[in-house]
Amino acid sequence: MTPPYAGGEKAEAAGDRSGAAGSPHGSGRLWGGRFAGAPDQRLAALSRSEPSAFDLAPYDIASSIAHSRQLLSAGVVDESEQRAVEAALLQMRDEYLTGSLRPSPDDEDVFGFLERVLVERVGSTGGKVRAGRSRNDQAANDLRLYLRDQARTVHDLVLDLVVALLEQARAHRRTVAPGFTHLQPAQPVVFGHHLLAHCQALLREVDRLHDWDDRAALSPLGAAALAGSPLVTEPERLAGALGYDGVAPNSIDAVASRDTVCEFLFVAALIGIDLSRLAEEVTLWVSDQFSWAQLDDAYSTGSSIMPQKKNPDIAELARGRAARMMGLLTTMLGALKGLPFAYNRDLSEDKHVAADAVGTLLLVLPAMAGLVRTLRFDVDRLRRDAAARSTLATEVADWLTEQGVPFNEAHEITGRLVQACERDGTALADADTARLSDVDPRLTAGVLDRLTLESAIERRDAAGGTSFRRVDEQIVSVTARVDAYRAWSAAYRGPRPWR
Repeated sequence: MTPPYAGGEKAEAAGDRSGAAGSPHGSGRLWGGRFAGAPDQRLAALSRSEPSAFDLAPYDIASSIAHSRQLLSAGVVDESEQRAVEAALLQMRDEYLTGSLRPSPDDEDVFGFLERVLVERVGSTGGKVRAGRSRNDQAANDLRLYLRDQARTVHDLVLDLVVALLEQARAHRRTVAPGFTHLQPAQPVVFGHHLLAHCQALLREVDRLHDWDDRAALSPLGAAALAGSPLVTEPERLAGALGYDGVAPNSIDAVASRDTVCEFLFVAALIGIDLSRLAEEVTLWVSDQFSWAQLDDAYSTGSSIMPQKKNPDIAELARGRAARMMGLLTTMLGALKGLPFAYNRDLSEDKHVAADAVGTLLLVLPAMAGLVRTLRFDVDRLRRDAAARSTLATEVADWLTEQGVPFNEAHEITGRLVQACERDGTALADADTARLSDVDPRLTAGVLDRLTLESAIERRDAAGGTSFRRVDEQIVSVTARVDAYRAWSAAYRGPRPWR
C-alpha cells in the first residue's frame, strides 16, 4: 500500500544542508545559474510540487540507480563513484520508506530533494548523476512506474471484491429474486446471477488494467528534455532494469504525452462507477422498503440523534467517491487540451490526480468487499418479491406464441390478463381457468404450468441466461478467471518500494 503522503511535512531532511553543492543558492532547486537572484516567494510557493509528488521518491531512486550504471558505461563516473552513489541512494530509499528522510520546505520538487541529499552524502559526485537526463523524462518515468506498481494493487483489490460477490453468488445459486428494469420488477432471476453481473463488470475493468499496462510498459528514460541524450546510449538496458518491456519510440512524445495517465484515470473512473452502481443497489436492499438484506454491525454506522438508525455509509461514500474519480479524469484531460509538444508545466497536474485516484480506490475497494461479504440476505423475502407484480407475464406471452398466436396479439392478451388480475387484487400465478377464458379463449389451462418461478428460470437456459445450470457454469468460469488473473500482478518485476 502507498503510505500516507509525507511530502508536505516541515521536517528537515537528515544531514547538514550547508554544503548542498549542485543546488543553486544552497536550495533544493535544479536551476538558477543564469538568474541574478532567488525567485520570489510567491513563485516558489506556486512552483513547489504538491506533497503527493514527493512520494515518487522511491521510484526516482530506483531509476537513479539504473541511470548511474548508464553513466558508468558512458565514462561520466568511475566504478568507485558509481558504487558510492548506489549505496547512498539505497540508504536514502530505506530512510524514506521508514519516514526518517523527508524533504525540506525549500526543496522545489522530488528531484531537487533527492539530488540535494545525495550531494550532502557523497559530495560533488552526487551532482554528476543529473548528467544525461532531465526532470522531463524523470517525471514521466516516475509516475509511470508508480502507476504500474499501484495498478497491481488496485487490480488485486478489485479481484477481492469479485471474490466477495462470488461467495454470495455461490450461497445464492438457488435463490430466486426479482430482476428489474426501470427499477420496476420485471422477471424472476436467480439472485446469484444478479450478483455475478457485478462480477462481470468488474472483471472487464481488470481486463482494461491489463490492456492499459501493455501501453504503459514503455520507458521514457533517455528522452531527457525532449531530444534524447548522447550519454544514455543503452536506454533498453535502463528500461529492462525497471521492468519495462521496451523504450518509447519518440523522445518528444515520451516527455509530452500523458495519455497513460488519462487512460489509467479512465479505468479508475469506470471502477468507481461500477462500485457506485453496486453501492446504490446495496442501499436499496438494506432499506426497510426492500428489506432484502441486513448490514453487518462492523460495516454500518449509526446516527448522532436517532438511536435506531443503521446506515449504509460505506455504500454512500463509494457513490460519492465515484464523482471524485470522474472529476480527476476531467482535470487531466483539461490540462492536456491545447498543449503544444513537448513538455509544459501544465503536465505537473498528473501526479496529484493520479495519487488521488489511487488513494481513493485503495480506501473504497476493501471497504466495499467487506460490506458485500458480510451482507445477510432474506431468501424468503426475495422469493416473495420475485412472484409479485406480474413478473411471470412474459411466460404467458411466450406460451401463447408457442401455440401459434402472433406475438403482438399475445402481448395484448397478456396485458389484459394482467389488468384483470390487478382489478381483482390477485397474483398472475393464482389465475384460474375461468379468469383465463374470460380474458381470451386462447388462454387455456395449459399455460398454468408455466406460471411458476422455477419454470420461468429454467426455461432461460441459453448461454448467458439465468437458469440454475447456467449460473453454476458462470460461477465456475468466474472463479477460474479470478485465479488466472492473480498471476498477473504476482509476475510484475518493476519497482514496488512498499512491498
